[in-house]
Amino acid sequence: MQKGYLVLGNGQCFEGTLIGDIKDSIGELVFTTGMVGYLETLTDPSYAGQIVMQTFPLIGNYGVIEEDFEGVCAVKGYIAKEISQTPSNFRCQYELEEFLKNNHVVGLIGVDTRQITRIIREEGVMNAGIFTKKPDSLEEIQNYLVTGVVKQVSTKKVETYPAIGEKKYSIALMDYGAKANIIRCLQKRGCEVTRYPESTKAEEILNGKYDGVMLSNGPGDPKENVECVKEIKKLIGNIPVFGICLGHQLTALAMGGDTMKLHYGHRGANQPVKDKISNRTYITTQNHGYAVITKSLEGIGDEIFVNANDGSCEGMSYPNKKCFTVQFHPEAASGPKDTEFLFDKFIDLIGGKEYAKR
Repeated sequence: MQKGYLVLGNGQCFEGTLIGDIKDSIGELVFTTGMVGYLETLTDPSYAGQIVMQTFPLIGNYGVIEEDFEGVCAVKGYIAKEISQTPSNFRCQYELEEFLKNNHVVGLIGVDTRQITRIIREEGVMNAGIFTKKPDSLEEIQNYLVTGVVKQVSTKKVETYPAIGEKKYSIALMDYGAKANIIRCLQKRGCEVTRYPESTKAEEILNGKYDGVMLSNGPGDPKENVECVKEIKKLIGNIPVFGICLGHQLTALAMGGDTMKLHYGHRGANQPVKDKISNRTYITTQNHGYAVITKSLEGIGDEIFVNANDGSCEGMSYPNKKCFTVQFHPEAASGPKDTEFLFDKFIDLIGGKEYAKR
């Protein structure tokens, strides 16, 4: 067992044991609160450029099941209090540490994840590094930036996925780091889904005679994706659009709105969101560090969902533009299925029914 060190951007250092692909790695340190779903977390492209820390103390108890992967593993590092060495599940194919090695991810265990989480909650998300030896300087850690990650994780080719059962609609999916379950949720509703790279021009989508456009989740600062915003602006109003997570933020920017970085973000499968139309609160899965500033869209869109903890924007509807977006993940794998009905709302939008106003 080899010693390793987690060094935070503020200089604090935590000693633990290295696992996985043993090397030095720097990223933006974030925490996620899910008790299960570590495979979906590790294969969620939205974590590109980040070191992910699990707040739940025991991870890996059901091993690795490749069927549950959501996309490419793009994390810069992985931290847990303890990782199971003896997973037990009839679907288990191999242990979590082998997954980390296969995907060239360094892991660190045996650190006080509760204390580190409290630091992030108080001081905010910060850069950090996992090291084999304590670094002499914090300069490299502090200068790290999460950039170019949407291009990194987006598909490089156009791919089509058939509808399950009778084909009812054709959907273009703009892939900014899409989770696989977005495609599955559309397929089982009779949609043939064509996935496009993030650099695809709006004209190609509009000329493809699609019934609707899905804007996916993805990593990084939404304001970095200037070209994507330009193309989304051309789509809105011309075809039904449903955006999730980064797709929600990019749509807000395309509509003239603004976004901000959250203090420590929302990540996990237990995030409460209030529906401002029905007044009902849903438990959602989330993974984001940025939020739409609702006031920046006054007179342009209606806020339809709000975070029950901090009041940040969780969803927007754009009247007469055939467009609505949400910050959380209605496809929720792994997580609650409370808001999967939003895919039905998208199908209704394609059929000509506007998202209800509050």
